[in-house]
Amino acid sequence: MEIRGERECTACGTRWSYYETGEVACPDCGSLRSVGHEERKLHTDGPAELDLAPLIEGIDERPLSEVASEVAERCRSYRRKRGFVDGGELRDLDDTYLIASELGTAIGSYERSLSSGALETETDDAEQLYLLALLGGERPPPAEVPDSLVSARALAYAKAVSTYREDLLAFLDAREEASPTVRRALGRLDDHVRRVEALDGSVETRTPERLVEAARDLGSAVRDDDELALARARERLDALG
Repeated sequence: MEIRGERECTACGTRWSYYETGEVACPDCGSLRSVGHEERKLHTDGPAELDLAPLIEGIDERPLSEVASEVAERCRSYRRKRGFVDGGELRDLDDTYLIASELGTAIGSYERSLSSGALETETDDAEQLYLLALLGGERPPPAEVPDSLVSARALAYAKAVSTYREDLLAFLDAREEASPTVRRALGRLDDHVRRVEALDGSVETRTPERLVEAARDLGSAVRDDDELALARARERLDALG
C-alpha cells in the first residue's frame, strides 16, 4: 500500500515514522489521530525480528522435536510482517527471510516424519544437523541439503521468490515504469516458480538457488537500473530451462 510514513499526532504533536514502527497509534499518547507530512510511498515491509536465540540456547535440554512447533510459529509470524519495499525503497531478498521460509517448511516436514516413524537414525541425524544450522542463522549451500529436505527447501524458496516478485511488480507499478524486458523476465520467473510448485518441490538441488539468484538479480536491475544484473537474471532463467 502507499502511505505517508512520517506522521504527526494531532493530540500532542509527537512525530514518528510509521515505516520504522509499523504503528498507527502515537508512541507518546496513544492517539490514533495523526496527519502525514510527506508524499505517499509504497510500503510493504514492517519491523520484524526473527528471534530464535531462546530456542537455540535451550536445545540441549529440549530436543528439536519439542521446539519444532514454536520455531515454525515464530517463522510464520516473521514472514507475515515482512515485505520488500520500505518507504518507497526496494529491499533485497535477504537470507533471513529465506531462512525463515525454509525453517517453517522444513521443520514441518521433520515433525511429520517423526510422527510417522519414517526417519531412520542416520537420516534423523542429518536432518537435525541441517535444521540446527538454519536455527543458527546459516543458509547451507545446495550440496549440503539432506535428500529428505530437498523438496521442503524448493517449495520454501519458490514461495519466497513469488512474494518478492509480487513486490517487484508493485514497485514498478508505483513508479509507473513499463520496463517490458524486466516484466518479461519476471513472467518467466513466475513460470519456473509454478513449475516447482506443480512438482511439489521435486526438482534438482540447485534449482531453488537459481530461482533466488535470478530474483536477486532482477531486484538489482530494477533498483539500480543495472543492465548487467538483468542479463545475469536472464541467463539464470535460461539455465532453468
